[in-house]
Amino acid sequence: MDINEVHRIAKLSRLELSASEAVAVLPQLEAVFALVEQMQAVNTDQIEPLSHPILFIEDLAEPLRVDACTESNAREQNMANAPAQAEGYFLVPRVIE
Repeated sequence: MDINEVHRIAKLSRLELSASEAVAVLPQLEAVFALVEQMQAVNTDQIEPLSHPILFIEDLAEPLRVDACTESNAREQNMANAPAQAEGYFLVPRVIE
């Protein structure tokens, strides 16, 4: 990677970099790309993809609840808490004229 690549990436990212900023960013980008190369080198052919990796970290895993409807219609209960309502809808102050 060279300074021209840094300017090309900056342009694609719609970033304006001065010459000194580009020089400072160059080693950072090289480090990122080196890390990506290391990750791509890992053989994952025999690894099953995880649908939700956090579930496999026991300290962080939360049990998932069943996705089921528990209350069929709570409109009246919700409307009882509304400061203003009309015909079953919440009334809110106008914010755009």
